[in-house]
Amino acid sequence: MAEQVGRHQLILFDIDGTLIHTGGAGGKALSRAFAETCRIENAFQDIPLPGRTDAVILADALARNGVDADPALLDRFQATYFGFLEDELRRMPAGARVLPGVVRVLTLLRDRPDTTVGLLTGNYSTAARLKLSHFGIWSFFLFGAFGEDAGDRDGLVAVAVERGLAAGMPPVGPGGVVVVGDTPLDVACGRANGARTVGVATGGAPSLELADAGADLVLEDLSDPPPFLEFLDRNR
Repeated sequence: MAEQVGRHQLILFDIDGTLIHTGGAGGKALSRAFAETCRIENAFQDIPLPGRTDAVILADALARNGVDADPALLDRFQATYFGFLEDELRRMPAGARVLPGVVRVLTLLRDRPDTTVGLLTGNYSTAARLKLSHFGIWSFFLFGAFGEDAGDRDGLVAVAVERGLAAGMPPVGPGGVVVVGDTPLDVACGRANGARTVGVATGGAPSLELADAGADLVLEDLSDPPPFLEFLDRNR
């Protein structure tokens, strides 16, 4: 019997602060790349990073420092950033790790025939691959929506759904998309697209802040899978 249309779910995970901590490797690599390409040190100081796309973060730094964002410069910056990111990850900064329960939850979701797992992240796609490959969990994700795919983070949900369908995912109905993240911006992105939202307090935002942002479920971490899985099975 064919699976009922609309019963399938797409679970979209943020990366930094939700799946992994890089121990600051990403921020260090961004600063090194800007210094290398633009000859300006500490360009990202006081520019907020969590929950925002790499493209928007870079645009803020360029504007603040009066640097023209010409395409050639952007290409050089990205290539330089990716090289420095690999270097920073190899250094294994203090605190760099896969977050509690992540591997278990991803394994459980992979084994559910009614569930597809993807990424929704502000990272450039290459940065996402480098980070998750370093921690051995890249293979859990068939596709994703990334920082270069939309000028506004809220536009990434539609990109992720489209890529899921192109990869063979069954159609998802109302309530079938769930955004999992660690910042109020992740919650806002999901809510703007009619998705259900899970806030995980493993990043910079405490539980109360995620609840105030409107998350449908708030967890301290993913170390206890049943509440998360029960949430997925409700109201879809």
